[in-house]
Formats: sequence, structure tokens, C-alpha cells
Amino acid sequence: MPISIALYQPDIAGNTGTILRLGACLGIAVEIIEPAGFDLSDRNLRRAGLDYLERAALLRHLDFEAFEMARETQGRRLILFTTKAADAYTDFAFEETDILLFGRESAGVPDHVHERADARLLIPMQTGARSLNLAVSSGMAAGEALRQTLWSRPCA
Repeated sequence: MPISIALYQPDIAGNTGTILRLGACLGIAVEIIEPAGFDLSDRNLRRAGLDYLERAALLRHLDFEAFEMARETQGRRLILFTTKAADAYTDFAFEETDILLFGRESAGVPDHVHERADARLLIPMQTGARSLNLAVSSGMAAGEALRQTLWSRPCA
């Protein structure tokens, strides 16, 4: 399975809809680790995703353990994006099957999720800035991962 974006218990339907639209446009799956802070049929989710939701590859996981079982079966690396990391995402060597994990807008991910990550990456920001919008962060990360893997291959 190619690169995917995973959202750990997302809080904001609009961000998730935007990320689903991103996934549809870039050809990458979006995995949602439930419970989400909104109904996945939420009107805001549909509004942000527009007509792209029908084209999006959405995978839902009942909880983090179900997600981990699926990931381990597939032998994929878990790459966590967090403000608590020391390594910049632009200095990391992505692989074609990586899962790019983003935490809740309100709380990030708990320690047990941090511990399961194969790598923890940071999007560098100006001093004093707390965090970027989740959809912006996932777009930056997906763009870099795809640039290094899929987009850097010669065309056939």
C-alpha cells in the first residue's frame, strides 16, 4: 500500500474533509483512527471535501489497536508528526509505504502512540508559533513524502 495519511481521533470535521480532498487529489488513502470528535457523515466534512469525498480512499479503524494490527500485518512504518520531535521532516528519508500520522487538533496523541512510532518528525516553525493547521501540516508532509518517493521516479 502506498503512502497514506492517518488521523488519530480528529476533532474538526472541516480539517478532515480538507485532508480527504487532498488524498483524493494526490491519490493517497486517508486512515481515520476512531473515535472522531464528529459524525463522519457530518455536513462540515462534506462541505470541506466537496465532491472529492466520493473519490477519496477512506479507511476507518475502530481504535488505535485495530489500526496497529492492520499496519503491522502490512509491515508499514508509522511516521508521527509532532511538535515534540527534534528531527525536521525535510531531513527524513521517506519510504513508499509509510503512514504519516497526525494527532488530534486539541491534544495530539497520547504517549503510548508516541512510543509505537517508528519516527517522530517536526515541521519547523518560527519561535513562538505553537502549531500549524492540521490540513496544512498533512499537505506539507504528504508533498515531501511524495516528492521523495513517487514524484522522483522517472516517467515510463
